[in-house]
Amino acid sequence: MLHFLPGPLHRLLLRSAHAVRLWYWRATRKRVRGCNVIAANAAGEVLLVRHSYHARESWMLPGGGLGRDEGPEATAARELLEETGCRLETPRHLGTVLLDRKGWTNAIELVAGTTTDEPVADGREIAEARFFPARALPDNTVRSVREMIARWLADQNGNSA
Repeated sequence: MLHFLPGPLHRLLLRSAHAVRLWYWRATRKRVRGCNVIAANAAGEVLLVRHSYHARESWMLPGGGLGRDEGPEATAARELLEETGCRLETPRHLGTVLLDRKGWTNAIELVAGTTTDEPVADGREIAEARFFPARALPDNTVRSVREMIARWLADQNGNSA
């Protein structure tokens, strides 16, 4: 959207806009609907990203907001491609995860699928994108992401989480 701006300016604007957005969501006690993607490669590793504009040292799942009249699978495929250049294959909606975010609620549609692509961070919204073994995530992986991946792993084994 703002790709005509130099990268550093784009990242600065993202950080500022995100701070305003969080303030608004808290003030209005908003319920925000988004999507997270668990994209696995052939080795069963999961793709994690580090954002350039918030929690910059933490590993998270790719994802973003659902567009108007856009389903979770379509959002997952769009966000994964935008953020990492990876195509999402065989997407499957695993359900909704509700997270209380200090005054606002993040309703995350969790989608899992596979990719055969190698991730490339967009350099604007995403600072880094890498695959990690699902059972050996980096220490600085966000707790909610760990829980979503555990849910996915349980689902892979025929259990429900």
